[in-house]
Amino acid sequence: METIVISLGGSVLLADDTSISYYEELRKLLLSQTDKKIFIVVGGGPPARNYISRARSLKISEDLLDALGIAVTRVNALFLASQLQKNIYMIPHSVQEAVRLNQKIVIMGGTTPGHSTDFVGAELASETLADLFVIATNVDGVFDKDPRENEDATFFSNISALELLRKYGSAWNAAGSNMVVDGPALQKIHDEHIKTVVINGNNIKTFQNVLDHQSFTGTTITV
Repeated sequence: METIVISLGGSVLLADDTSISYYEELRKLLLSQTDKKIFIVVGGGPPARNYISRARSLKISEDLLDALGIAVTRVNALFLASQLQKNIYMIPHSVQEAVRLNQKIVIMGGTTPGHSTDFVGAELASETLADLFVIATNVDGVFDKDPRENEDATFFSNISALELLRKYGSAWNAAGSNMVVDGPALQKIHDEHIKTVVINGNNIKTFQNVLDHQSFTGTTITV
């Protein structure tokens, strides 16, 4: 059975303009993938950044800011899980817990301070020897700069993990950072040779094309 790991950005799942129909379409798509084992790691998104921004203004330590963000990702994961499965009350707190669950679709949030949910997804992909790691964000893939703020941003349909590491490094910057792929996740992708694509998770058709191995708009990160 094919194994897919999805890092689903909180900015996709819980943007102010995310519609109810999006949740219905995402649910239908995920439940249709009966020939796959799917792990989904949900990010913190706007709710986490809101908490973190306010807490940082109150001089709360970075470790506690991370803990706040992780707690929010788990609430977000429970929100998504409740749409797919009945009687879901516990979200895995570690990669090991997630791997042990005997479910076709396993949903979780963050684990420990010091990295984003993208890194958790990369860990899961490594532990499960996943066939594909999908990073679903709120832009169409990897650009040389934020395309939402720079009209001249250059899109990369293919780029190596090593090149991204050389450009941006492997460090974890701070809780609440909003990067397409964070440094520790890139390092894990590079070191473990994880087949990775970055797509716009708002586009259900793109999501479906990736899961069905059809051509798609997005970035393939080569290793």
